[in-house]
Amino acid sequence: MQTSSVFVALVGRPNVGKSSLTNRLVGEKVAIVTSKPQTTRTRITGIVTKGPVQYVLLDTPGVHIPRTKLGERMSKAASDSVADVDVSMMLFEPYGDFTDAEQAMLKALKSNGGPAIAVINKTDTLKSEDDLNIRKKQLEDLGIFDIVTATSVRADEGCEELFDLLAKYAVEGPHFFPEDAYTDMPEKALVSEIIREKMLLNLYDEIPHGIAVTVERFKERQDKNIIDIDVNIYCERKSHKGMVIGKGGQMLKKIASQARIDCEDFLGTKVNLQCWVKVKDDWRDSDFLLNDFGFKLQK
Repeated sequence: MQTSSVFVALVGRPNVGKSSLTNRLVGEKVAIVTSKPQTTRTRITGIVTKGPVQYVLLDTPGVHIPRTKLGERMSKAASDSVADVDVSMMLFEPYGDFTDAEQAMLKALKSNGGPAIAVINKTDTLKSEDDLNIRKKQLEDLGIFDIVTATSVRADEGCEELFDLLAKYAVEGPHFFPEDAYTDMPEKALVSEIIREKMLLNLYDEIPHGIAVTVERFKERQDKNIIDIDVNIYCERKSHKGMVIGKGGQMLKKIASQARIDCEDFLGTKVNLQCWVKVKDDWRDSDFLLNDFGFKLQK
């Protein structure tokens, strides 16, 4: 059986549904999902193997106008991805003008000249079929996309059909990952993402974006089926530290409890999760701390 692989970059504005679509296609939760913008900070890989074809999905940070050095690195991760793949898949809302960041990404796709597909997501929010046709024509007239299609991750419509569209861009050769793999992210990275997701879901809008999570210890006990995980949560402000911990430590306990459940489900074993909250002023604008926290520029 001749095997092939296709590397796909998922790009688009924040909250357009890239992470939700990645999780749906992979069939496992490899990317955190919240209603808040810029949830995804780094390039996350989801892997799906269907018979002879292996799909490698790169879920990238939402394209936006950066305001910090972290934002600049997030934007670079998204723009760099389209140059490294067999096909780019850009997601769009059914309504609204293109943002400045979307315009910049469209320009990057055009100048890159590589194959690209447009996906109109959230079709469950459409008011009429005519609105969908108008959006499709708008995207077709750009002259950038080979195909313009539509999906609703929430209603699970049009998602499975994407595999056939993407398979046309597959390159013959051996698979890059084992057939049962669904991500290449290290376990420690996934744990930190799970904790950050719970913080995004439980805290005020601005605070989670000023938070970094690092796993300092990840050790399986030899005599028991349990993993000890020690985590540092870094805030930009002392006042934020108090909000993360909460009155009597209740907020931190809530976040840790929710995260532990997901970690145990992902790791398939009991987890002893310990979290500490520390302050690093303005870490999002420090090259040294960004590198230290794992947000390194791709070379």
